[in-house]
Amino acid sequence: MKLINSANGAVLADNIEVAGNFKKRLKGLIGASALNHGDALILYPCNCIHTFFMKFPIDVLFVNKDAPILHTFENMKPFRFSPIIRASYMVVELPAGRLSSTGTAAGNHVQLVTK
Repeated sequence: MKLINSANGAVLADNIEVAGNFKKRLKGLIGASALNHGDALILYPCNCIHTFFMKFPIDVLFVNKDAPILHTFENMKPFRFSPIIRASYMVVELPAGRLSSTGTAAGNHVQLVTK
């Protein structure tokens, strides 16, 4: 699977893990030593995250069911809470710096495509 910014065709990630149940969403990236270039974790349903017990900063996308990006956080450091983004259906966690390097911002649409 690939995650693509439909606005500019940039590939945000091509190695995606999906956390679609409570246990996987709760664990998230806790215990991971890094999120590598091309990696992403998609949490759904999800409208708020935390970075407690994480070892590295991340970029974060909040996306609604129709795939527009509602809100972004760049370089979210460990031991933080995001606000609740009420209309968000899924959250995408990416390596820090990925949003700026791909020109991804709120209002863009994302698309999941199979390889």
